[in-house]
Amino acid sequence: MSFPLLTATAALPAIGAIATAAVPAARRTAAKWLALLVSLATLVLAAIVLVRFDPDGDRYQLTESHWWIKDFGVRYELGVDGIGVALIALTALLIPFIILAGWHDADPLETGNTRWRPTQGFFALILAVEAMVILSFEATDVFLFYIFFEAMLIPMYFLIGGFGDRAHEHGEETASTQRSYAAVKFLLYNLVGGLIMLAAVIGLYVVAGNFSLQEIAEARANGSLDMATSTERWLFLGFFFAFAVKAPLWPLHTWLPNAMGEATAPVAVLITAVVDKVGTFAMLRFCLQLFPEASKWATPAILVLAVISIIYGALLAVGQRDIKRLVAYASISHFGFIIMGIFAMTSQGQSGATLYMVNHGISTAALMLVAGFLISRRGSRLIADYGGVQKVAPVLAGTFLIGGLATLSLPGLAPFVSEFLVLVGTFARYPVIGIIATFGIVLAALYTLVLYQRTMTGPVKPEVAAMPDLRVRELVVVAPLVVLLIFLGVYPKPVTDIVNPAVKATMSDVQKKDPQPEVEAAK
Repeated sequence: MSFPLLTATAALPAIGAIATAAVPAARRTAAKWLALLVSLATLVLAAIVLVRFDPDGDRYQLTESHWWIKDFGVRYELGVDGIGVALIALTALLIPFIILAGWHDADPLETGNTRWRPTQGFFALILAVEAMVILSFEATDVFLFYIFFEAMLIPMYFLIGGFGDRAHEHGEETASTQRSYAAVKFLLYNLVGGLIMLAAVIGLYVVAGNFSLQEIAEARANGSLDMATSTERWLFLGFFFAFAVKAPLWPLHTWLPNAMGEATAPVAVLITAVVDKVGTFAMLRFCLQLFPEASKWATPAILVLAVISIIYGALLAVGQRDIKRLVAYASISHFGFIIMGIFAMTSQGQSGATLYMVNHGISTAALMLVAGFLISRRGSRLIADYGGVQKVAPVLAGTFLIGGLATLSLPGLAPFVSEFLVLVGTFARYPVIGIIATFGIVLAALYTLVLYQRTMTGPVKPEVAAMPDLRVRELVVVAPLVVLLIFLGVYPKPVTDIVNPAVKATMSDVQKKDPQPEVEAAK
């Protein structure tokens, strides 16, 4: 029997989470190092998965299949396509940086009285989320996917509510109330989406008789599974609603600014760069593959919601006073681009959307983590409390600028390529939607450059005059992300070569071909 590589990649952080939580309370530093070493070992396993995956091979590779609940047709069934491999690599890459960036975020906190913040629990919860996200990207049994899609909400709830941002203008008591509100809102929104999806999962089993993604998709393709049009549409809506909450898509997005604003910067990165990607990934893997006709039926409405997300998120980012909430609304705009690319139903759009998931994860991590370092120095999230930082901390300001320029998709940085592909793919089939979406680019330039101008330039405010520049640990976090943003901006081929065959298979699922150019190329 071959080595279960996919299981090992998810099991290692799960075991690491248990081991980290079991470290004695007095050994906080040991717990941090254990969590970091486990995350690096997981990154090695993810790299092996990436190397062993053959883009030109079978659609799902490194597969594992065992009965789990045989009486109900539930299998422990794993497999990865190019899209899943790319997102597993992204997740495994970001977790070590998240742990390093949050190295002191769960240390004991003194506010008059000493309040113990369980360091071991903080890092154990991060590893637990990593394990569940990786399993979500690997699962090809619909019920198995649902289990981990929902289970990741539990550790995220405690990370948001129990380890929130210490920088709050109204004091610790108000901050605690706001954290609890954000955590509960996050949990309720996602639980409602999950319950609706559970009903759709049960309905799918009633219709198909099993939960295997590959078997159901194959039966749909060869005509042996005849699903009524109305049934398919209702099931599609059940799945899509849950994924749209997770993504998040307007108008189901309102939990994200609260969650990112009240969480620590590393946890905010975990939310938007890792956990939220499960929603957009699932739209490609489950919505389009299981319900191709319903996906085409719903496309016009989804594209309208996506373009509203793009413009709405960007407009609200322009008006933000809080740095972290600005990045949250910018992410809502970016997720609109991703969803627009998925449902443009073109190979360029879907390739761009998948590449956007990867690039958005890297760029948002770079910007938010540097913002977190900035906030930890000043003790405030308000843009108005900063000014002239580039004169006292030039390296911090420079990396903040690169992260911001990546967020606005500057040519030469990674997000530009993906955003360009999404727009090209959308223009090819829905030119009006594509034209409206381009206004999001203009607004992105506005909110990013205004943020940099107000925080980094101008006279040095007395409160930031003694602000230290990035330390060695912080440089270790930021520098690789900046290098990746530049590398993938100049040479995205390593990622596109992996995802393009999977995108081609998805286009075949929905029986769509790219529109032909109206003007023939010169011979």
